[in-house]
Amino acid sequence: MQRTKQTPAEKSDDERGENLLDHLSASEDTASEKTATEQTHFGFKQVAKEQKQSMVADVFHSVAAKYDVMNDLMSLGIHRIWKRYTIDCSGIRPGQKVLDLAGGTGDLAAKFSRMVGATGQVTLADINHSMLLVGKEKLTNMGIMSNLNYVQANAEALPFPDNHFDLVTMAFGLRNVTEKSNALASIFRVLKPGGRLLVLEFSKPTSDVLSKIYDTYSFHLLPKIGQLVANDAESYQYLAESIRMHPDQETLEAMMKEVGFEQTTFTNLSGGIVALHRGFKF
Repeated sequence: MQRTKQTPAEKSDDERGENLLDHLSASEDTASEKTATEQTHFGFKQVAKEQKQSMVADVFHSVAAKYDVMNDLMSLGIHRIWKRYTIDCSGIRPGQKVLDLAGGTGDLAAKFSRMVGATGQVTLADINHSMLLVGKEKLTNMGIMSNLNYVQANAEALPFPDNHFDLVTMAFGLRNVTEKSNALASIFRVLKPGGRLLVLEFSKPTSDVLSKIYDTYSFHLLPKIGQLVANDAESYQYLAESIRMHPDQETLEAMMKEVGFEQTTFTNLSGGIVALHRGFKF
C-alpha cells in the first residue's frame, strides 16, 4: 500500500506529539535529578530532606530526660567551660533581648536571664517539644520566670520580627539543622543592626593525634555510655556521626559571611573539638 502524503496539519500534529514526548522525557529527567538532589545526611546515612527533621526530633525526644547528665559525662564537665566562655563573649547588657536558639535545657538562657535583668528579655527557643519542656521545668525550678519565655521554633524560619534581638546564641544545635544557610539567614534577619551571633558547635580537631583519639572515643565509647546511662546507644551514635558531618571551622565562617555577617571570627576550644563562631550584623 502506498503511504498517503502528510498534510501540513497532520505533520504539525505529529511534530506536536514528538515535542510532547520530548517534554515529558525532559520533565522525568528533571524530576529524577530533583529527587536525587533532595537528599541530606542524617549522621552518615543519606535520607530524604523532608524526613530529617522528624528523625532528629526522635533522637532528642529520646535523649531529653538524660540530656544534662549525658553532657556532663560525655565532656567530663568541660561543656560548662565552653558555655561560660560563650557567655563571656556575648557582650550582653541589662535591658537587652536575647534569643537562645536550640536552647535545649536552658544552660545559656539561665545565665542570660540574670544578665539582662528585669528590663530585658530572654527567649529560649527549640524545635523539639521534649527538650523545651525539660528546659522550662529546670529553669522554673531555679526560680527563673519573670523575663524568660519559651517558643517552639524552627531555626530555618524563625517566628520573630525583623531587627528584634541584640544577641542570638546557638549552642550545639546548628549541626542538626537540615538547611544551615537558611537558619543563618533567618538569624541574620531577626538580629538588630549591631547585634551579634554566637554559634558554639563541635568542630574539627586541629591535630591528627587528637582527631584519632576523638574518633576512638566518639565511635567506640560514646554509644556505650549512651546505652549504659540512657539505654539508647543509637541516638548517641547519630550524635557522633552528626559532628563529623558538620562543616569545619573555615566552611562555617564562610557560610556566615555569605548570608551577611561581618567581622566573623572563630575560636578553637579544646584543640578544635569545639569552636565558638562570632559574627555581627551592621
